[in-house]
Amino acid sequence: MTEDAESSIRHALLTGDNRLKQGVELGKVRESYMRALELAQAAGIDDRIRPLVEIRLADLERLEAEPPRHAPPES
Repeated sequence: MTEDAESSIRHALLTGDNRLKQGVELGKVRESYMRALELAQAAGIDDRIRPLVEIRLADLERLEAEPPRHAPPES
């Protein structure tokens, strides 16, 4: 695997994580994680990256199943 591929995969994972923390639409978060997996497949290391992506995707599914949170009332 090249350094560029590793950097691109790491960037896609971090982008997804940051989008999740920032409350970006879950579909966009999923796109970032799937991009990391695509890059890993192209680099021939999807067996190492897939478990990381699957954990994140499972978390997304859990979040999508939860009722939406509402902000607490302001005082």
